[in-house]
Amino acid sequence: MTDLRELHRRALQVSVDVVDQVSPDQLALPTPCSAWNLGQLLAHMVGQNHGFAAAARGESKDAGIFQPRPIEADPAGLHAASAADLAAAFAEDGLLDRQVWLAEITAGPVFPAPVAISFHLVDSVAHAWDVAESIGVPVAFDPEVLQTALAVSRRIPDAENRLEPGSAFAPGAVVEPGAAAFEEILALLGRSPDWRG
Repeated sequence: MTDLRELHRRALQVSVDVVDQVSPDQLALPTPCSAWNLGQLLAHMVGQNHGFAAAARGESKDAGIFQPRPIEADPAGLHAASAADLAAAFAEDGLLDRQVWLAEITAGPVFPAPVAISFHLVDSVAHAWDVAESIGVPVAFDPEVLQTALAVSRRIPDAENRLEPGSAFAPGAVVEPGAAAFEEILALLGRSPDWRG
C-alpha cells in the first residue's frame, strides 16, 4: 500500500501543475466555489497550505495561520512556494505519530496526522479541479490518489455547515449509479462535473 504522504504529494503536485497555468489577468474568473473568484480561491489555497504546514510542525494554535494570503503579485509562484512548504512539513520524520491542530475543522480541532493529511489530500483534489475548470484546462489524478480521496470524501459529513459562507464544500449532489471515482468525489463535495463559469 502506497504511503499516504506519497499520495498526498502526488495530489499536491497536480494542484501546483494546474495553478502554474494561471496568469494574473485570470484572477477575476468565476470558480466552482461560487463564493470565490479565482484570485480568492488561490489565496485560500495558499493560506491552507501554509496553515497545514505550520500545524503539522506544531508551530502555532492561532487560527490566523490558515487565513488566505495575498497572491496577486505572483499567483503561481506563491502557490508553488506554499505547496513546497507543506510537502516539507508532511515529509518530516515523526510526523505520523503527531497530533495536528486544525482550527477550521468543526469536528476537531486535534487530529492524528494521517487524518490531517487525508483532509488536505481531498482539498488538493477538489481545488485543483476548481482551478482547472475556472481556466478551462484538463486535470487528472492517478487511480491510487482518486481511490484514497474517494474513501475520505465518503466520510465527510454532509451537514448544515456546508451552507455557511466560505464553506469549502457545497451540499453533496446525487451520485449517479456507476459514476467514476472522480465524478463521485465531485458529487460528494457538492461540485458538478458539468460546471461552467
